[in-house]
Amino acid sequence: MRLLVTGGAGYVGSVSARILLAAGHEVTVLDDLSRGHREAIPEGAELIECNLLDLPKLTESLGGGFDGVLHCAAFALVGESVTQPELYWRNNITGSLNLLDAMRANGVKRLVFSSTCACYGEPEVVPIAEDCPTRPVNPYGESKLAVDRMISAEAAAHDLGAISLRYFNVAGASGPCGEDHEPETHLIPNILRAAQGLLPHVSIFGTDYPTPDGTAVRDYIHVEDLANAHLLALEQTVQGSHKILNLGNGNGFSVREVIEAARRVTGLEIPVVEAPRREGDPPMLVAASAKIRAELGWEAKRPELDTMISDAWAFAQSHPSGYHSHS
Repeated sequence: MRLLVTGGAGYVGSVSARILLAAGHEVTVLDDLSRGHREAIPEGAELIECNLLDLPKLTESLGGGFDGVLHCAAFALVGESVTQPELYWRNNITGSLNLLDAMRANGVKRLVFSSTCACYGEPEVVPIAEDCPTRPVNPYGESKLAVDRMISAEAAAHDLGAISLRYFNVAGASGPCGEDHEPETHLIPNILRAAQGLLPHVSIFGTDYPTPDGTAVRDYIHVEDLANAHLLALEQTVQGSHKILNLGNGNGFSVREVIEAARRVTGLEIPVVEAPRREGDPPMLVAASAKIRAELGWEAKRPELDTMISDAWAFAQSHPSGYHSHS
């Protein structure tokens, strides 16, 4: 297939583009490089520099006969979404509406969307199934839920075939493609920065949760397993249908367990500071993953926490300043 990956210069987008190329597909990355990295775009992928808010250029860019779109382009910082919600309404919602308009104008009928478990907010039941109530607690989650709803209406009205994949916590690296955000808010890369001496310590936010060791529990999925789910989803969209599937391992690791795994992998004593809970952090976020296994035939090939951290550590060591180490 001839596929377009929006946000293909970012973490998930670049690894997904790499997996799609390896599977024999023709891949074009569409990214404005505002938060992605030119160096992350895999060899063999064409780049179109374009912002989703530029509808004329976006429509023209989709005119080359694409079979499908993998939509990974979004702002994804929860804290920023709270202080600057307008960025998230404009970029995530308007940008996605423009993408749907451009796809419709060019007859592109296949879409896989990067959604998020933030759509569920603070769940009453764990593991979280797809039919759990959607009650986002921040504008980031609200923006992704709005796009999911937009896609459902588009599929019904205009015969789009779409699958939304609601991510849980993504980790690891894939060869030369890894995690490099500024600011970095994710636990594993920050633990590894502390291991490298780039941060003075790792903060544990909350040690009094109702969990086995008092720290928050999260579902981690290897970025290559995540990318493989996108490949399966692109192959299995059905015109006029929009499926929403959780994408997680179905088991959770606490913050302390993640730190201990990083100590095992790196062989280093990583300094830790305990801090109060952050507002809006649920005790546990774990996916019910039976539906994606049944409907797409997806299986996690790299479910072990040590494997994810080991791959992330290899990327961190080869890119001590992120992609700028090599640019």
